[in-house]
Amino acid sequence: MPITILLADDHRMIREGLRALLEHQSDMKVVAEADNGRSAAELARRHKPSVAVLDLAMPHLNGIDAARQITAANPRTKVIILSAHADRRFVTESLRAGATGYVLKDCAFGELAHAVRVAAANQTYLSPAIARTVVEDYLGRSPRQHSSAFIALSARERQVLQLLAEGRSAKSIAGELGVSIKTVETHRANIMKKLGKHSIAELTKYAIREGLTPP
Repeated sequence: MPITILLADDHRMIREGLRALLEHQSDMKVVAEADNGRSAAELARRHKPSVAVLDLAMPHLNGIDAARQITAANPRTKVIILSAHADRRFVTESLRAGATGYVLKDCAFGELAHAVRVAAANQTYLSPAIARTVVEDYLGRSPRQHSSAFIALSARERQVLQLLAEGRSAKSIAGELGVSIKTVETHRANIMKKLGKHSIAELTKYAIREGLTPP
């Protein structure tokens, strides 16, 4: 049986290129594509692919929180995060969310194909350029950095923050998340207090820096 794959990236050209290259592999088949994290989580529940390849920064729901939802719904689906960020915080938070692979976007295609096979075999794959930093972090040798959004905020607060950073109104966010406008406003106030931010502009810069939303 081929390795079934879900591709999620908000850039159509990247998805099409990855699909063409992956399906050129005799043992792989792309069964679904998504252009945002929320759709990726929904499609993963529907198709139950062997491997989900997720961009880190996607609209509606970032790749790390999408990975958390996908692995919680079906642990058999292995997740690979595809990212331009080599920062150890993104790598460690991806692994904590249940991802079994983290591949840098500037890698050769052969590396992604190899990572898919490794993940499908229930093993962990990290791009060589970042593997050392993860090991050093595990051993406690990496310099202390500021607390990430994945530690400072709850999953729902990260969702609200991402949607705010994408320019959505409180009413629109309330409709998408199925909560009241007052609940969204409470989340917004709590986020600002936790992060020490005082405007939507500051929250937007923070969300982009933390990889919660595309620039």
